[in-house]
Amino acid sequence: MEALNRLVIAVLNHLIQGESWAPARLIAHSGAQVLVDSGIVVIRLGINERGLFHPGDKTKEPDVTITLPPDVPARFFFKRDTLFSSVKLVGSADIAESLAFVMRNLRWDTEADLAKLVGDIPAWRLARLAQMMAAAIQDAVVRLCENISEYALEDSGMLATNGDVKAFGSAVAGMRDEVARLEKRISRL
Repeated sequence: MEALNRLVIAVLNHLIQGESWAPARLIAHSGAQVLVDSGIVVIRLGINERGLFHPGDKTKEPDVTITLPPDVPARFFFKRDTLFSSVKLVGSADIAESLAFVMRNLRWDTEADLAKLVGDIPAWRLARLAQMMAAAIQDAVVRLCENISEYALEDSGMLATNGDVKAFGSAVAGMRDEVARLEKRISRL
């Protein structure tokens, strides 16, 4: 758990240092304690005087608690635009707003990091290859989910289609009306 905490801090600090505005936004909250709870993993962070993260103090109460939804990995890869709307922030409004702004606007310049290792042209090619592979994987997963859904609805009969549900609802409503008319006829006799 401690290794994961250090890895998260190193990645976040690397991203923050890549943006000139990010440390300035966090410096105002120097000394704040943040608790990130994903259900399975709990990470404690502190903000230092340079606007970077460090391991949080377990004895202190967090100023902000960030609760991540259980489907955060899926949202990160497939519905990134809904990721931040599903996160719950509790605690100091100023700190929470600054953290949300920084996290929402951080961008990783993978090409620049790769260029330091392999050079500019190979980094550009590797970044493009990675983008194409990520798009292909995402497309394949979406198609697989659509195929499974279609199979469950159309071929296997495991699930009812919208049309079947609407037809059943209409049949129930018609039956209810007929029963009501029959009750009226019986009451007249």
